[in-house]
Amino acid sequence: MEVEFLTISKIHQGLLKKEFSAEELTRTYLEKIKSNEEKLGAFLEVCEDLALSQAREVDELIFQGREIPLLAGVPCAIKDNILVRGIKCTAGSKILENYVAPYDATCIKKLKKEKVVILGKTNLDEFAMGSSTEHSAFKITRNPHDLEKVAGGSSGGSAAAVGGGECCFSLGSDTGGSIRQPAAFCGVVGLKPTYGAVSRYGLIAFASSLDQIGPITKNIEDCEIVFNAIKGKDPRDSTSVEANLKSQIFRGPHSASSGMGQESNLKSITKISNLRVGIPKEYFGEGIDKRIREMIEEAIKKIEKEGAKIEEISLPHTKYALACYYIVATSEASANLARYDGIRYGMSYEISNLKSQISNLMDVYLKTRGEGFGQEVKRRIMLGTYALSAGYYEAYYLRAQKVRTLIKQDFEKNFEKVDFILTPVSPFLPFKIGEKIDDPLKMYLSDIFTVSSNLAGVPALSLPCGKVGELPVGVQIIGKPFSEPAIFQLGKFLEKIFGK
Repeated sequence: MEVEFLTISKIHQGLLKKEFSAEELTRTYLEKIKSNEEKLGAFLEVCEDLALSQAREVDELIFQGREIPLLAGVPCAIKDNILVRGIKCTAGSKILENYVAPYDATCIKKLKKEKVVILGKTNLDEFAMGSSTEHSAFKITRNPHDLEKVAGGSSGGSAAAVGGGECCFSLGSDTGGSIRQPAAFCGVVGLKPTYGAVSRYGLIAFASSLDQIGPITKNIEDCEIVFNAIKGKDPRDSTSVEANLKSQIFRGPHSASSGMGQESNLKSITKISNLRVGIPKEYFGEGIDKRIREMIEEAIKKIEKEGAKIEEISLPHTKYALACYYIVATSEASANLARYDGIRYGMSYEISNLKSQISNLMDVYLKTRGEGFGQEVKRRIMLGTYALSAGYYEAYYLRAQKVRTLIKQDFEKNFEKVDFILTPVSPFLPFKIGEKIDDPLKMYLSDIFTVSSNLAGVPALSLPCGKVGELPVGVQIIGKPFSEPAIFQLGKFLEKIFGK
């Protein structure tokens, strides 16, 4: 069974036709993980017993002749900062090395309701802070297309697991590009939903106003299926929204003149002559690899040839986005990570070093955090604490929030003129393991094309548009808030164009 070619629909049809059982499929994936993992390093924990019991439950439903959901029996992987009850959730950190999740995240509850098979937990940069999955406390994840290169980050394990055929789909989290960039590096599809479209309950927080859970899949159709399964309002997350996604499609001054109603746009985009696609000039300046720029420009030409109206636009505050992001994100991280103190849960220096000289409670805090957190996490906590400190709050954090508003307004103004914005995902190709690890500023530049979407809260999707040698290149579709259905329809169309 060549599982790397199986999509959600193919698995569903195969189960219904009894070409294979859910247990047989799961065992095939588990074998694939065993044979691949030593070189790939995508998983932190494989949950064989859980996966097989979930698969047998699906087989029993089929045997009884009962109807099964589309995702039933589909093997998936979960980023190890999303809680799955009874399974360890480390967030890639020594400080949570032995922490077992006491409950399911809302998105996991929803997937379990759909009868998915959870194969295990995937590797990530510690607390999702990184762009290469080299900052994991446990292992480095490698790119399935070139094992000498990084898989991207922070959801590198989730993207590599899908790209390497170790699962059908995975869940990741995206704070500044952590789904889209590894998806582009590993040649798969990744969606950062609109902020609030998917509940964050049960996601270990990095930066609460930026984090979003989203799917990483083999194609757009699978991405849409998984997103529809996990989206929606959750009473446990006050920032989550029950959006009327249909009502948001192609709202703009030219949508009425297109001759297509919103409902027909939703059903299928068979022609894109009625669409206006914005190309921000700021994303094609200095710093982008010439080969990536040429590939994205070629993709734009293909779209234009199909009839789309290509329009150069400006997102003038893009040049401040990275600096703005790293102030907002580190400030929120310094507050969120204060809970890891060695007292309530996770690693405790006092417990693990009973004979050591600890004279007061502050020693427990300092030694636990000093030994439990890695270098990158410490760096970001210090940056954030500094930005929030007395005398600097107005100069850094408050100013960054004002710039964030300007970035959001840039998107709002342009979405009055265009339906979608098309950009590269990363300024460079997957780089060699170890190449940027000692230069944080170079590493941070990985996020230059992705952070703006998080700051503005708009949805953005990465899909493969070609390869440079063996290395995949991703193109990013950015849409209006809650326009995911329209993004999927355009994505399916582009998938066909890029596949020609």
